[in-house]
Amino acid sequence: MANPALSNNPAFRGNAPVSAADLEELYQRPSATPAETNRMTYEDTAVKTVVLFAVLLGTGAIGWFVPGLAIVGALVGFVLAMVNTFKRQPSVPLIVGYAAFEGLFIGGITAIFEVNFPGVAVQAVLATLVTVGVTLALFASGKIRASAKATKIFLIAMVSYLVFRLVELVIVMIGGTQNGFGLSSDIRIAGIPLGLLVGVLAVVLAAYSLVLDFDQIQQGVRRGLPAKYGWTGAFGLMVTIVWLYVEFLRIFAILNRR
Repeated sequence: MANPALSNNPAFRGNAPVSAADLEELYQRPSATPAETNRMTYEDTAVKTVVLFAVLLGTGAIGWFVPGLAIVGALVGFVLAMVNTFKRQPSVPLIVGYAAFEGLFIGGITAIFEVNFPGVAVQAVLATLVTVGVTLALFASGKIRASAKATKIFLIAMVSYLVFRLVELVIVMIGGTQNGFGLSSDIRIAGIPLGLLVGVLAVVLAAYSLVLDFDQIQQGVRRGLPAKYGWTGAFGLMVTIVWLYVEFLRIFAILNRR
């Protein structure tokens, strides 16, 4: 029942003699690369990340000219972020969809901030790029690493931060403050707005979140996960970088407001 096209070829017969030269050639052949075996690689994850940010920038341009779409982008983006976060298998359409709606949100709020505080968009973009670049360089050089103890502290601080922002949002919605930056910008500590201090803390948390993202991508590559998980790594990076950008946008707006 064997394929005669192969069985008639001595190379495919188990008893075919193999010369010393053939053995030497087999031993010297390079091993298959992760890309050739459809495994997760740094390069492939980087390409997927660039694709997501290209989508974000594309829809961000729409949000810039139609700022009202920021609300739609924020709501749908949040839902898709939750779905992608708890989904075990990465879904490319859902991840790309998240990038698209997040672009509407980012473009819209950037336009609104830029109208009220000219120049903050460029400052936020530069600060975000520098933070991501420095964090990546330090991680690649081994200067910083994710640790169990630091991660526990991060989780506690992260939950506290989220609760604080949620309470602040409720106060703004019920009219507890007329300040668009929330109640924290009305409160001052040693003359410094609390919102500014919270923003700096958020930047530190986002930077450590980047370290966790890089670490998870590194572990995925080392474990030889399927290439599709590169989308999960790219999604995680996008969530963190967007968060970092929004915090910088808020910080520079508060500084310009002062």
